[in-house]
Amino acid sequence: MEYDEVKHDLRRSYDNAADQRANMDDQEWKIEERSGFAARLREAGAARLLEIGAGHGVSGRYFADEGFEVTCVDLSPELVAHCRAKGLDAHVMDFGALEFADAAFDAVFGMNTLLHVPRSDLSGVLDQVERVLGPGGLFYWGQYGGKDSEGVWPDDHYEPKRFFSLMTSETIERIAAERFEVLDVRERETDYTGLGFHGLSLRRR
Repeated sequence: MEYDEVKHDLRRSYDNAADQRANMDDQEWKIEERSGFAARLREAGAARLLEIGAGHGVSGRYFADEGFEVTCVDLSPELVAHCRAKGLDAHVMDFGALEFADAAFDAVFGMNTLLHVPRSDLSGVLDQVERVLGPGGLFYWGQYGGKDSEGVWPDDHYEPKRFFSLMTSETIERIAAERFEVLDVRERETDYTGLGFHGLSLRRR
């Protein structure tokens, strides 16, 4: 499946489900992941944070409330509208073509968003993340996985059904280490999705 087709369907899927997602309860482990990364940001003296695949802004609002200067991007105009309603600086944007200057941010945060990128296109997206990070900038890469697989989920309740690219911990760590310094890797047990979760804290070399 071509990445442009994947993005077209994802935009429609998340536009259709935006209001529903905005009313979902946040999970405790996600709060813990954000809190841990916020502590790392404060320790590093980071101020400017970009969230890629920001959804309805729950993470962006958390980091803004923690005192960081937050910018959010998402493919879905409906989700971006929810971010703006939370008072966030949010833009409809493809994170594979970020419209920001080199080294514009001290940190990038992405939770369960790069799992929608086909493996063949992942390097280009990571190029963009690396480009907008300043030297020594921090990158949180978190996503479901536990197996190496790609494709549209036939049982997905979203319409159009979404594309997922999942990875084992060994695969995601190897790809991350090819261009970033790996500071920490946290693995969480399977939840209602039936998938594990990998949370990586990385630093631009």
